[in-house]
Amino acid sequence: MTLGVYISYRILDVADLTVEGSITLGAAVCANMITSGNDPVLSLLIAFIGGTAAGLVTGLLHTKLRIPALLSGILTMIALYSVNLRVMGMSNVSLLRMTTAYSKISDWLGVNKTISVIIIGGAAAVGLVFILYWFFGTQIGSAIRATGNNPHMVRAQGINTDTAIIIGLMLANGLVALSGGLIAQSQNYADVQMGTGAIVIGLASLIIGEVLFGKRGFKSRLISMIFGAITYRIIIALVLRMGMPADDLKLFTAITVALALSLPRFRELRDTFKASISGRKRHA
Repeated sequence: MTLGVYISYRILDVADLTVEGSITLGAAVCANMITSGNDPVLSLLIAFIGGTAAGLVTGLLHTKLRIPALLSGILTMIALYSVNLRVMGMSNVSLLRMTTAYSKISDWLGVNKTISVIIIGGAAAVGLVFILYWFFGTQIGSAIRATGNNPHMVRAQGINTDTAIIIGLMLANGLVALSGGLIAQSQNYADVQMGTGAIVIGLASLIIGEVLFGKRGFKSRLISMIFGAITYRIIIALVLRMGMPADDLKLFTAITVALALSLPRFRELRDTFKASISGRKRHA
């Protein structure tokens, strides 16, 4: 999910709220397919495709109908609420005693579910980092990155920025939906409300990764997203252990993101203050 948010928020420079609907869409698709007797790995692939469809809708609203990106994401997110209810058939679906990707790994390797979650989560994250690093080095991927940096320059080079934005949003929401499918199989249920606050969690992981693990090189940035997400979960676990009510977690996350996003401004104020102090000392 953090990698998907990184593509939309950092690479494309688009605050895409479709995330809150597409993560639930991935969970809904997985839950529906697994309860219908389909392979859990295949359900993850279909969840990814469903997420790309959601991103396509947002991209078309933004690029072809000229609706602002933020509003386009909100419209798609609202529409996905009804779509997700249609897919699941009810507000939540249980996957207890169903075969999931995690139970397959547990049976195959003879490990418990916690270890299987770590194995699949780690393999998926590392694999996606290498795939994304390769993809964004291709001509299409480079065009997407350039579009986010300077769309006017990209148009001058004859590249269709609308297509680049659409592909980027499709990829971002596909990854978010894949995350939703993995989450649903991990917690053994899908709920229509599970996407609430997802964009804030993704941004928190992204900002923490950038602040703590640096921003040198594109590959390093992708890897930092993984460590950022892990660090965010560790922080949440520590906060809960210290006695914070679970109901306040989203408030804590929002404050964390606000502070992290404000860091550049705080640094500017600090540098200005230091410069003014140095100037006074020289004059004295």
